[in-house]
Amino acid sequence: MRNVRLASTTTFTVENPYTLEPVAEFTETSVSSVETTIARVKKAQRHWATSTTLAQRQAIATKWIDVLNANIDTIAKDITLQMGKPLGQAIGEVRGTIQRAKVMIELADKALAPTTFPGDDPSKLFRLITKEPVGVVFVIAPWNYPMMTVVNSVLPAILAGNGVVLKHSPQTPLCGTHFQSTFEAAGFPVDLLSAVQMAHTTAAGVIAHPDVQFVSFTGSVRGGRQVFQTIATRDRFLGSTLELGGKDALYIASDADVAVAAAGAVDGACYNAGQSCCAVERVYVHASLYDDFCARATEHFDAYKLGNPLDKSTTLGPMALKDSATQLLTRHVADAVQKGGRVLTKEPAPTEVRDAAGRGRFFPPTLVADCSHDMALMREESFGPVLGVMAVASDDDAVRLMNDSPFGLTGGIFTSSLDRARAIGSQLDVGTVYMNRCDAVDPYLPWTGVKDTGKGHSLSEHGFQAFTRLKSWNMKLE
Repeated sequence: MRNVRLASTTTFTVENPYTLEPVAEFTETSVSSVETTIARVKKAQRHWATSTTLAQRQAIATKWIDVLNANIDTIAKDITLQMGKPLGQAIGEVRGTIQRAKVMIELADKALAPTTFPGDDPSKLFRLITKEPVGVVFVIAPWNYPMMTVVNSVLPAILAGNGVVLKHSPQTPLCGTHFQSTFEAAGFPVDLLSAVQMAHTTAAGVIAHPDVQFVSFTGSVRGGRQVFQTIATRDRFLGSTLELGGKDALYIASDADVAVAAAGAVDGACYNAGQSCCAVERVYVHASLYDDFCARATEHFDAYKLGNPLDKSTTLGPMALKDSATQLLTRHVADAVQKGGRVLTKEPAPTEVRDAAGRGRFFPPTLVADCSHDMALMREESFGPVLGVMAVASDDDAVRLMNDSPFGLTGGIFTSSLDRARAIGSQLDVGTVYMNRCDAVDPYLPWTGVKDTGKGHSLSEHGFQAFTRLKSWNMKLE
């Protein structure tokens, strides 16, 4: 077990969700130490913003990719030990982090380019719009994708000339440590990114700190509301992005390839044990395909192997969080059954289980048919390997039900017609529309949502906007 000690008052232990044994022990940094950290980040940021060009920042960021590549196995293993993701998926996450970083470096030239006015007479008037860094950015990161979600905000912020204070989830603090150590190994200035473990009350103080100019939060709706309320009560006009929850839906249209749709829907529901904001949590199937879809999906669900996430044969890892995750899933399934739903998978009354070796805290992958919108399973975020299915009579019915949600992250349509997918997608209240796929993030496209899914966006060229402010240059030369 690793021990990471800082100036602190409280110590906490990271528990392996498979062995239920300690992985690392951390101490939460004191308020005074965090204030010192902010001052150091601010000093490093000012020098970074004024003494480096974008090309120089991109060059160091490219070296950072090399450092990540050299440390994939170590970082991936730490992800698995902390939150239970199967090792192959953890390796995929680090590789995905690298891919997103490459795209952000590529897009920075366009995203951060100044606006010029070619028609101006340069002897009489100089006009320019530049994109200036906001300053110190406070990034609050989640545990479910502890590397990929962080790069979405950290790298654009750094490329734009900002500094970062990174508060990682207490479930995955080693990933915060990896971000800081790999940044420094790549040649970024010391203190430009500082990973700090802190209590929620200390984090509220960081939000109120006058030298912190922006908050990027990824996590639960409840956590996002707390962050937004903290900003509102601190008498500050502080910018923020909030990437929150989802209850993502699929529609299997009458012309869909049902075999492809069933495989895609189940993978979208169970990848990372369903612990993703864009995991598929509800499916609406045209009545003509309903029985076939349910039969095929059940086979895919029952094929998952629960086990040690470090074992290559394991395809479903344990739930990362203690108690709350499996208790919620148990309640959702029981409520659905009580209201007429049918569990089609092999555990008729699923609840927390252990694997064949008697270890871990797993929830068995579960498919519930004959669902309705009076069930919590179809309304509340589940965040686990559980999927509710409902038959619909038409495209219009599917659209109505897909929009009947407090969330709006993604929505997908399985169909053989692009025109049909676009017609349906234009009516969906979501940030991303999929056709014949799901649970996929393209870094060239903005990641955003509506309703309780949050505010703002990350990735793409538009993901830089949050970390810059416009400055106008209006100069009469005569």
